[in-house]
Amino acid sequence: MTISAVLFDVDGTLVDSNFLHVDAWSRAFAEMGTPVDSWRIHRSIGQDSAQLLDSLVGDRDEEWIQRAKDLHSQHYREQSGRLRAFEHAGDLLRELASRGIRVVLATSAPEDELKLLMETLDADDAIHATTNADDVETAKPEPGLIEVALQRSGVGPSDALFVGDSTWDMMAAARAHVRAAGVLSGGVGPSELLEAGAVSVFDDPADLLARIDGVLSGRRSA
Repeated sequence: MTISAVLFDVDGTLVDSNFLHVDAWSRAFAEMGTPVDSWRIHRSIGQDSAQLLDSLVGDRDEEWIQRAKDLHSQHYREQSGRLRAFEHAGDLLRELASRGIRVVLATSAPEDELKLLMETLDADDAIHATTNADDVETAKPEPGLIEVALQRSGVGPSDALFVGDSTWDMMAAARAHVRAAGVLSGGVGPSELLEAGAVSVFDDPADLLARIDGVLSGRRSA
């Protein structure tokens, strides 16, 4: 097995942002008069925003949906100074790039949020390409984002590895026929990630970097 490209989710995988999203959505729902328990929001983080809203508050009209999205974006941006890259996240991307492996970011976040995340990562020199929610009609768990990331990496599914932190990531990778590794840094447990399709699970980017030789050789870890 040869891995020529590694595709990364960003929120909760490379950047410690999931719980900022939980807080931002929680505030948005409260302001819309539809409070939602934070644990339910957390379990929905990582999927397409339209699907997230449908799963948490049911069918709503377009005006309601857009207002909720706008409020989430507003509250998230207000907290953007708290964004922090996980330890050695940038080092992981640079190590892969130094080995000639193409690094592609494939996030369900919209482009404006991706810019914030990339500023936080500060590893542009290691990133071959990016794709975000604005590139597809429906983001994860649908496979479109990963399929676009594959196209931009220039490699086929069998030569790529996807790294993410949510069950939605694992499901999207499986639908795109790409092997996936899970990280626990987004707050989802190892058993759920494995059941959703992960072939390996790591604590965080630092753990993945420490075991990178085994990852690239195809040895399973859990």
